Amino acid sequence: MGVDISSLLESNEVDLKAIKGRMVAVDAFNVIYQFLSNIREYDGSPLKDKQGRVTSHLSGLFYRNVSLLEEGLIPVYVFDGKPPALKEKTIKERIALKEKAEEEYRLSLAMGDYEKAKSFASRTSRLTQEMVTESKALLNSLGIAVIDAPSEGEAEASYMCSIGLVYSAVSQDYDSILFGSPRLIRNLTVTGKRRYGRTGRVVDVKPEMISSDDVLRKLGITREQLVDIGILVGTDFNDGIKGIGPKKAFQLIKKYGSIKNVPNINVENYDEIRDIFLNPTVSNPGKITAPELNEDNVREILVVNHDFSEERVTSALRRAREARKQGVQRSIDSFF
Repeated sequence: MGVDISSLLESNEVDLKAIKGRMVAVDAFNVIYQFLSNIREYDGSPLKDKQGRVTSHLSGLFYRNVSLLEEGLIPVYVFDGKPPALKEKTIKERIALKEKAEEEYRLSLAMGDYEKAKSFASRTSRLTQEMVTESKALLNSLGIAVIDAPSEGEAEASYMCSIGLVYSAVSQDYDSILFGSPRLIRNLTVTGKRRYGRTGRVVDVKPEMISSDDVLRKLGITREQLVDIGILVGTDFNDGIKGIGPKKAFQLIKKYGSIKNVPNINVENYDEIRDIFLNPTVSNPGKITAPELNEDNVREILVVNHDFSEERVTSALRRAREARKQGVQRSIDSFF
């Protein structure tokens, strides 16, 4: 979920042609959960192979990344490591919410309400270690670099951007701004028309970029103060203060400077939470080089192991191969 400070942030639509040839660090877990939630059958069930194994994540990773390569982008997927201890409560709460959604999903199916069932189903996604291993193997075989973060993947992606290894962090959450990424690109992996809720409203979803410098300059605050705003609202590491949303939090921090100066406000583990954002556990991966495209491995994973259409996979691989010929995947030295 991440921190919800969207109402304080301004984004600008980004033309992918303008960032062609750039390397971007993708928050892998965030994106894979998107695919698991969104790529589903009419009744809400995820895509599966003949053995009943979920394949929604593999479908999303394969076809969407082929499109990104054709656009001239060079994605690098950053996977989570060990989460901070303070995230344990959030993880347990998410598991409980998934279990509740699973009950509602089964009830909706029994009633024949497929639209409602699909809505609940999207909240039941689970990412197993086997899925993570398969995802890494597929990405590497597709010629996309994979980085293992020591802790939070979003923190590592933000750090990589801050030291110039990549152009931007990529995630649907806003935590990258708190973690210090100069740029955040959203909607990169969910571009297109999307239908929302039971109303069936269809909207165009386009990539957008948020600049940290622009955000802080417009709000007239420091990054440290933005972190305090996030803590007041609630993060993956704390519940936030009841009754305080982004705008109220902003007003308080503008007036008092920091949480410690706000009367009658006490945040448990405040210093530790703040330190997670301002001094996250990260590591410098060094020079990032994309692996070679291995079409045989891709076919083994998708067609042989998971019953994907060989014709469709071969067609997509042809597009990936052509993208490489056009110099889409060059070494990092070529971009800066």
